[in-house]
Amino acid sequence: MSKMRGAVVIDTDRCKGCNLCAVACPCGVLALSVRAVNHKGYPYMEQPHAEACIGCASCAVVCPDACITVYRTKEA
Repeated sequence: MSKMRGAVVIDTDRCKGCNLCAVACPCGVLALSVRAVNHKGYPYMEQPHAEACIGCASCAVVCPDACITVYRTKEA
């Protein structure tokens, strides 16, 4: 039986750090950057726990700026 995994790609230049995606993530994959900002001066989302992503795409659904893409893959 294979397990589904996810890979989250964040367009950090478009992210305004609203934190909605981190709240929506059931696995705690995303967190707001505490040390870096994008070219607009906003802290952006990072993936400190990327390996925990299950590919549910809840983060992408709630993102108001559509800066998140989620890819799903099967893990053997």
